[in-house]
Amino acid sequence: MTLLNYWHYVFLGISLLVFIGGVISSLRQEKKLVVPMLISVTLISVLLALFSVLVVDKYTKKVELFKVKNKRLLSTEQIIYTGFVKNVGNHTIGKVTFEVKLVNKGHATGNVKGGNFYKPSGIMEFFGGGFGMRNDKPQSITKKFLVAKNLKSGSAKPFRVYFKYPGYFRRVADFTEVSGR
Repeated sequence: MTLLNYWHYVFLGISLLVFIGGVISSLRQEKKLVVPMLISVTLISVLLALFSVLVVDKYTKKVELFKVKNKRLLSTEQIIYTGFVKNVGNHTIGKVTFEVKLVNKGHATGNVKGGNFYKPSGIMEFFGGGFGMRNDKPQSITKKFLVAKNLKSGSAKPFRVYFKYPGYFRRVADFTEVSGR
């Protein structure tokens, strides 16, 4: 569950006031307009509340990455990412998520040639091609990891994540980002 701060409560209170005002004004209308107006007011208030929570999260929960390094372990065919996440905002962050995207060869720069895609060939392709089986291997991989919980304002936490490295990747571009909720 995400942690709510006082800005969340302010905007949720405003959404509640809009709902109460809409209910009162809809009850003062003709009988045939009451139900559609109640549905409209409820829908608008719920959307306003959800949108305000997302916007408040975006602008009050700020987290940054520091000293991110990666290392490939050839013996176990894994890649390790290490570094620090730091809360640079003024409020506690409930969950900090680290995301890594690996892109094979020239796909990150737009240099895509016919040889960049791995397509297996052989007897399995001959028998499996007509059954809708997937024969090619993905050229980009995205992984998400929960690296911190309840990160206080101004504090930092080290992290280390592992995942399986595709053996058919050659020159790899990696993109890392962190987000807080």
